[in-house]
Amino acid sequence: MRSFKGIILGACVLSVLACSQQKSQTDRFYTLKNKNGMELTVTNYGGRIVSVKLADKNGTVRDVVLGFDNVEDYYLENNSSDFGAAIGRYANRIDHGRFTLDGEEYQLPQNNFGHCLHGGPTGWQYQRYQVVEVNDNSIKLKMESPDGDNNFPGAVTAFVTYTLTDDNAIDIAYEATTTAPTIINMTNHSYFNLSGDPANHSICDDYLYLNASSFTPIDSTCMTSGEILPVAGTPMDFTTMHKIGDRIGEIDYVQIANAGGYDHNWVLDTGGDISKVAAELYCEDTGIDLKVYTDEPGIQVYTGNFLDGTLTGKGGVVYNKRAAICLETQHYPDSPNKPQWPSVVLRPGQTYTSHCVYAFSVTK
Repeated sequence: MRSFKGIILGACVLSVLACSQQKSQTDRFYTLKNKNGMELTVTNYGGRIVSVKLADKNGTVRDVVLGFDNVEDYYLENNSSDFGAAIGRYANRIDHGRFTLDGEEYQLPQNNFGHCLHGGPTGWQYQRYQVVEVNDNSIKLKMESPDGDNNFPGAVTAFVTYTLTDDNAIDIAYEATTTAPTIINMTNHSYFNLSGDPANHSICDDYLYLNASSFTPIDSTCMTSGEILPVAGTPMDFTTMHKIGDRIGEIDYVQIANAGGYDHNWVLDTGGDISKVAAELYCEDTGIDLKVYTDEPGIQVYTGNFLDGTLTGKGGVVYNKRAAICLETQHYPDSPNKPQWPSVVLRPGQTYTSHCVYAFSVTK
């Protein structure tokens, strides 16, 4: 088992390296455009989506994701956030940061209720991706993650490609290889508010559909139990589109109480078929609709339960509770410790791939 001393030392080294890199290299925003005038802005720092701008039903351009005005605002020493990030190595939580692979136990940093969340305190959202290719409508980013990065085994080379299509979709393709057996589970952590007005519009007023008849329940630390339960007859049922706020306040239901709202993995009924809608989000005020497609088995829905007004984002807007919703396509949380669930193990000679599409449209 890797020692806590090693974890602390590794974290300190990564922190020093990150600060050094920030001084010696330039992070910047890259803006992609399509023929309809839609814009997608990405930064190489954390592989983050910074803004998504498109016209609403009245022709008013809306920025429908949370974020910051300047690249420096994303730096870990300035703001701790996952806004728009390409998460790695492991999206979501690993129970107490521990897992066993090929008989060896690994201890990861514990940065969330005693668990390892989103790859640890210096996960890829706080590291620099290399820009490999960029053009008018696409950008390809590369992450070189050394063996022992946040105590994960194996040196991993990963790529994230964002493509803005002419039918107003953001196509996200992930791939990765490793030098030694490891685990990987990548996702995008954009915070969506389709009103473009997070200061005044709660996502509780928006409509959500999930193509999922079951979910993975959690305890009070947001850790999955290993069960898969049906959504029928519970506040977890979004198989028919309805307002997010309809049942989000039902704290007598233990799953709502445990998360302070929704922060759960839904087990998709799509069977990995990316042509099937996995989720749909709709804002009546703007007419903007977002459909999510993926080849992943699950989707984490997070309703901004921990946004508390301490972060000030673009345009000086304070981000309060329920200011946005995340729709994170993924393998299930804590899969390394749940052998009955789809595997997240990546071995040398294999290539990890994952595909997600955020497709926007407007109803007038």
